[in-house]
Amino acid sequence: MSHTPHELAEEFPDRVEQMSTLKQSDAHFAKIFEQYHELNRAVHRAETNVEPMDTLAETDLRKQRAALKDEIWAYLQK
Repeated sequence: MSHTPHELAEEFPDRVEQMSTLKQSDAHFAKIFEQYHELNRAVHRAETNVEPMDTLAETDLRKQRAALKDEIWAYLQK
């Protein structure tokens, strides 16, 4: 498991199997799942100063990540 905070398996530990199934069976879910992970890695790199960015850009990435997390949660509730 990754040491990057906010991984979806850590956010929704009781939904790991469901997410795995959806990634394979639903193209839209697979796309937003990957987008979430890309944004999450970018936020983590910014927070750890591996790839520093200004505060507004980092905040924007966090907002995008939160929106995708909400969308993923909505999928998991279906």
